[in-house]
Amino acid sequence: MAREMNNEEKAALLILSLEEDLAARVLKNFKPYEIERITRNMSRISSISSDEINEVAKEFCDLAKEKGGIMAVTNEQARNIVVKALGEDKAQGILTSIERSGFSGGENPVLQKLRDVDPQILTDFTKTEHPQTIALILSHIKPDQAAAVMESFTAEMQCDIAKRMATLKSVPHEFIEEIANTLEKEITVGSVTGEQTSGPAMMAEILNRMNNNSEAMILSALDEAFPGIAADIRKQMFTFEDVLVLDDRSIQEILRDVSSEDLAKALKIVDEESRQKIYRNMSKRGAEMLKEELDLMPPTRLSDVEKSQRTIIDITRKLEAEGRLVLNKGEGGDQLV
Repeated sequence: MAREMNNEEKAALLILSLEEDLAARVLKNFKPYEIERITRNMSRISSISSDEINEVAKEFCDLAKEKGGIMAVTNEQARNIVVKALGEDKAQGILTSIERSGFSGGENPVLQKLRDVDPQILTDFTKTEHPQTIALILSHIKPDQAAAVMESFTAEMQCDIAKRMATLKSVPHEFIEEIANTLEKEITVGSVTGEQTSGPAMMAEILNRMNNNSEAMILSALDEAFPGIAADIRKQMFTFEDVLVLDDRSIQEILRDVSSEDLAKALKIVDEESRQKIYRNMSKRGAEMLKEELDLMPPTRLSDVEKSQRTIIDITRKLEAEGRLVLNKGEGGDQLV
């Protein structure tokens, strides 16, 4: 082989060399986070040569040899295997996560590694870094990781970093190599190019995961510095208020997947008119129980309320990805007909 493959790449190659049903049975034995990593690697493979199969398969060498030559691989095949292994609902969460972070074959392995680093480690690592460096790091990790790191900074620092992130267009490969060498010595970087990123889309995802005060402050700072970009970010954000203005059919679909505890907490700071919309999309008994739970609910931390609202937002986005509802984002959005 041209280069040494890591274990996840070998596992992805081996699984793709099998028939889909057999591959699905193999994949079921992995943990969820392992399945996501293997699926990412499967999505990057466009072909498998006999030599690669023979080298990786080992005890499955005979089975692999039967395929011979070059075997074409498509993203659809990787999806099929994951769906067969986990079922439609569980698989969708993994596939949606991969799609949002890029289902492409050219992603740098360093960026994959950064997404597996604990937010606290990233927070400690970035404490003494320049805001531009922090912005570059946060632009290539998961939104929930980036939000956790952002929350650790002062308000002034948050605004500075957000402005830099919102206007990012690409990351030079020299920077990626430097971060790799500094953060984790075992990361090996192959040939890399500049990594493209969408500043507004990225900031929308991160702000959706930050507390309301931080979100409002950062958006206000962006309004002042880059009003056009701030407007673009708002169009791409999806908030709990957006959930509450969805049509009745969509609300009912969402309520099927939301726990009563999260629903009650999420409505703790919502006005009565919005609560009534939720009540009328529930059974009479369900609405009465929810009202009673809200009446008896003790003082609750705002962070806990926002966490429950974020859970419902994530469920809504998941249902959209599964085609079970359509979200209207901004003016002129797609309409249900």
